[in-house]
Amino acid sequence: MGEAIAAQSTLSPTSDWAMQNHRYLMTAIEQVFSYLEPEATPVMAPPPIQPMAAIERLCQLFRLSAFERAILLLCAGMELHHSFATLKLSTAATSVPTLGLALSRLPYGHWSAITAESPLRRWHLIALGDATTLTHCPLRINERILHFLLGDTQLDPQLVGIVTEVSSDALPQLPASQQQLVTEIVTLLQQASEPPLIQLTGSDSAMKRLITLVAATQSDCGVLSVSADALPTDSHQFQTMQTLWQREAILSRSMLLLDCDCISNSSQESNLAVTQLNAIARLLETCQQPLFVLNRDRRTPRHRPIFSFEVTQPTAVEQREFWLQALSAQVPITSALSQQVNTLVSHFSLSPLAIQTICTRGLAGQAVITEETIRDRLWHACLSHARPQLEELAQPIHSQVTWNDLVVPDKEKQTLQAIVAQVRQRVKVYEHWGFGNQGQRGLGISVLFAGASGTGKTLAAEVLAHELKLDLYRIDLSSVVSKYIGETEKNLRRIFDAAEAGGAILLFDEADALFGKRSEVKDSHDRYANMEVAYLLQRMEAYRGLAILTTNLRSSIDQAFLRRLRFVVQFPFPDATQRAEIWQRVFPKLTPTENLSYTKLARLNIPGGNIRNIALNATFLAADADSPVQMHHILQAVQSEYAKLERPLTDAEIKGWDCSFPGRQS
Repeated sequence: MGEAIAAQSTLSPTSDWAMQNHRYLMTAIEQVFSYLEPEATPVMAPPPIQPMAAIERLCQLFRLSAFERAILLLCAGMELHHSFATLKLSTAATSVPTLGLALSRLPYGHWSAITAESPLRRWHLIALGDATTLTHCPLRINERILHFLLGDTQLDPQLVGIVTEVSSDALPQLPASQQQLVTEIVTLLQQASEPPLIQLTGSDSAMKRLITLVAATQSDCGVLSVSADALPTDSHQFQTMQTLWQREAILSRSMLLLDCDCISNSSQESNLAVTQLNAIARLLETCQQPLFVLNRDRRTPRHRPIFSFEVTQPTAVEQREFWLQALSAQVPITSALSQQVNTLVSHFSLSPLAIQTICTRGLAGQAVITEETIRDRLWHACLSHARPQLEELAQPIHSQVTWNDLVVPDKEKQTLQAIVAQVRQRVKVYEHWGFGNQGQRGLGISVLFAGASGTGKTLAAEVLAHELKLDLYRIDLSSVVSKYIGETEKNLRRIFDAAEAGGAILLFDEADALFGKRSEVKDSHDRYANMEVAYLLQRMEAYRGLAILTTNLRSSIDQAFLRRLRFVVQFPFPDATQRAEIWQRVFPKLTPTENLSYTKLARLNIPGGNIRNIALNATFLAADADSPVQMHHILQAVQSEYAKLERPLTDAEIKGWDCSFPGRQS
């Protein structure tokens, strides 16, 4: 009869095991249905097959009793061959499988097989329909379980769109430092007496996922991932989703991955709904399968132990090895290219995945390219890949200014050039010459630019960014500093973590608002304000890039803070000679000018920032008059600028100007 059922089935097995499994299942179903007819000849149990038949594996995974196995097969037979099942059930005076039928006709019956905590109902292997009494409730096999019995491994339809099967194809080689981390995790998985909760922290989401996948693969398991913002907040929906997710992990021999980076990267956790945070906390406490959690920062469950591992970027030496390995598959490695790799490592902190992506995409598209083109492509690809997304807290500054556009005394210019040299030679000094082995504290290049408004502080930062070919971001401290305790540190951490990979230059404008004299601790707000400053200094000291603070009043900065900065550059108010030089450079070469006297213009006692404003406004006046920029255009712009500054324009400043001054009172 089992062969007859198999022949009538619409299934078409495509492999030897699938065909054997199908026959095994049908024979097992026929054996169960034979119990419904007391006079029928018992059907022999099907012979075992290798690998194990799906029904037997299911019973093993969920520890089903013989009676529970029979109930499952009874429901499966109803789905797979309805006419045959109806014929058999008619002898028992019923049209669908019920608990009453199972208890009265199947061997080894026990009431606990249908309780809420039984494997059949706890893991949603079967569902109970409605009836006036429990024994009359119709029983139906779950769709995913029926597919599993037939050898189908597709994801449960109810989990599609929520759960993602993480692919393990072509896993890249991990550096030694991260492979050691994988070894520790695999050992923990093997030795844990209960399913462990493993937390991976750090800013590189892709690297954390890769480490999870490698650890699972080495444990002969897959990975099923869920984004934290996709967790249901309704209690019933959450319970159903969690059960099905864990059931899927058992069926597919997989580990679970909860990705909380989505809420750390796209939005601040403080803005997340309380119900969503509660769903995350509930999952951490109640999950009964090995669970990996990806977090930017550590998360601590209240009652369950958690094993935390921090995922950091590979060392500079390891990154260099990955660069050379990835490039060698694309182009020949020359001494110049090897030197370029050293430069890339000194400015960018990238994972093996990022390096492989940059080398593959950055050098694609042309069969023959020069070394110079290769270097340019790699540099721009690194900038693009590592460019931090800081739109909420920082403003990107794009500039093409050079040293020729910056007018400062020679002493200050030499200090700025020394800053450039230190940024360029970090890897040589820290990694190859040993200074980095003495600890990470103090390795960051932190700088204070002090001087009156308009003296060139921001312009100097732009010159450094252009010279180093790095991105420059101005940090809006008003959006960083929060009145809520702990939020300022979170915002600062987001900034530094995002900027770390690309070595971006961070410009904290008007830093005296945060770095003023430390206040006397009179209450908790004073204490936490001082903690915010200490945290920022700590991150600046460890930041691998260049962090610049600017202030209009150096005297307002606490001396204790100044001692922790690598450089302090004082931008003096420009004298007449420097102002004349600024005037000569402020107009672009394409701007038409006529009869400008830079000596007379230098008598205007204003800094470079105001000079640029005047030059720009005068150029608009000239353009509107379809004329080259002349002294009378500049005079009109000077009047407007001085009025904005609420200061008088003296006769000494405009003495000898050979033009009228419209609107000036005698």
